[in-house]
Amino acid sequence: MPSRKIRVLIAKPGLDGHDRGAKVIARALRDAGMEVIYTGLRQTPEMIVEAALQEDVDVVGLSILSGAHMVLVPRILELLRAAGLEDVKVIVGGIIPEEDSAALRAAGVAEIYGPGASMATIVADIERFVQAPAERP
Repeated sequence: MPSRKIRVLIAKPGLDGHDRGAKVIARALRDAGMEVIYTGLRQTPEMIVEAALQEDVDVVGLSILSGAHMVLVPRILELLRAAGLEDVKVIVGGIIPEEDSAALRAAGVAEIYGPGASMATIVADIERFVQAPAERP
């Protein structure tokens, strides 16, 4: 039985209304052979974690340009742990100040990507984070 595809949830938490970057990332990940679920704009942390649970994802990618990353990301990480999804990797894209990046990584974010991040790097990182996806029954 072949390995299943890596499943990635792309989400836009909070009130940020700019989703072009999230859609570009989603397309690049699909082109790389991953299954991508895009939740759309203005998702609450609870909605994102529920989608991650329902979709059985390996990675949650958060796109945040609103400046609310220090509130939203820790809440999402907390809810993922509470839902038993501590193995789900969380990546963040957006404009994140370096001092906030260190705090987010310490809280459990696997990687942070700023403007101009290489699609090849993001794909390679996700593949490395997930490594050998579990076989589906």
